[in-house]
Amino acid sequence: MHYQVGQLGRVVISRFEDREDVLGNLVSIAKKENIKAAVIYVVGGMREARIVVGPAKEELPPVPVWRELGESHEVLGFGTIFYEGDEPKIHFHGAYGKGDSVKVGCMREKAETFLVLEAVMIEINGVSAVREFDPLSGLTLLKL
Repeated sequence: MHYQVGQLGRVVISRFEDREDVLGNLVSIAKKENIKAAVIYVVGGMREARIVVGPAKEELPPVPVWRELGESHEVLGFGTIFYEGDEPKIHFHGAYGKGDSVKVGCMREKAETFLVLEAVMIEINGVSAVREFDPLSGLTLLKL
């Protein structure tokens, strides 16, 4: 186990309108506000998203199992932002529900707002955490 202790910094509250790019807007906020590390809470609706719902098998490197929302879903989720080189990278997991169907997974690609989505980004100061490519897993992982 590795860990660092930081302090809470600024809090950024955002509202995304219908059909806006969720991941792109979160990255844009992090860049504009020069936020190097943060946690993100999201609540609202999404009409499109591509999520990973687990590996096909428990082996390295994992082969992701993809699902697409393809229509409006309620969403509740949590994520982090840390930089990989000069770019903020988001790691976000959420629950996506429509009627009696619920999917839980890691949002990695396109994500589009349905009607409205709210996000709260809380900056973490005093840590040197970054994301780096891990050749064993084939993933970009947190490095402390």
